[in-house]
Amino acid sequence: MDLGTVTSYREATGRHDLRLGPGERPLGGGTWLFSQPQPGTTGLVDLTTLGWPAYERLGDGSLRIAATCTVAELLALPWDEQAPGPGALARTCADALLMSFKIQAAATVGGNLCLALPAGAMLALTAALGGQVLVWTPEGGERREPVTEFVTGVGATTLAPGEVLRAIDLPASVLQARTAGRRMALTPRGRSSALVLGRAGAHATTLTVTAATTRPVVLEVPHGAGHRALEEALAVVDCWYEDAHGAADWRRAVTGLLAAEVLDELTEPAPAGQRPSTGREETP
Repeated sequence: MDLGTVTSYREATGRHDLRLGPGERPLGGGTWLFSQPQPGTTGLVDLTTLGWPAYERLGDGSLRIAATCTVAELLALPWDEQAPGPGALARTCADALLMSFKIQAAATVGGNLCLALPAGAMLALTAALGGQVLVWTPEGGERREPVTEFVTGVGATTLAPGEVLRAIDLPASVLQARTAGRRMALTPRGRSSALVLGRAGAHATTLTVTAATTRPVVLEVPHGAGHRALEEALAVVDCWYEDAHGAADWRRAVTGLLAAEVLDELTEPAPAGQRPSTGREETP
């Protein structure tokens, strides 16, 4: 879609270029920005010209994913073949977005987080892998916080005026984890109504719920606690979402079923040589 109100475009080459003027907005992949009218937007500042590497390994073994990393680049990332769980989870989430290869080549991980839509699958992935956002502040500093705190509601984040999402860091400890995922939608090609991603830890299974809630919800189920502990954790969730893709009570019920499946998969010993689940998609 042409944005008829836009009269200027700038390529950012450094942090000094990120000082936005009245009506200016940062531009990543643009797959959402150009999908509908943007009243009040008069200028675009291109973040992709900053030259951030799509991903990089940090000194502590963590993985940094640039905000401008595209979905296609994320899928091409050389995940550890000996521990392919996170890579399989990335594919599950990319498929949950139901996008063409053309969109995957343009849509960015950071854009998906900043949109903060309940069905944002890159948001789900980074939250499930314990990601922390790195945010550049307008005075030249930076701040960090968990992805689960960065998104506060539907279309709402903690980004203040002038702040820019720089990257998402995934801790080294999760890059070897076993993972599993389940997705539910009202139709085979419909937007996610519920998405549950899980990873196995040393003492507990971590389940991340998105799409069915207004913000990411993380549940910790200690090993051996079973479905009773899961039910108790789900009972205190207070942000169930309702829209054309599902009623809140239905989403709550479906999430319980999907979470139980993920918990069962991750608490059973993995047979030798078996690759982790790439997730399962279901429709009612």
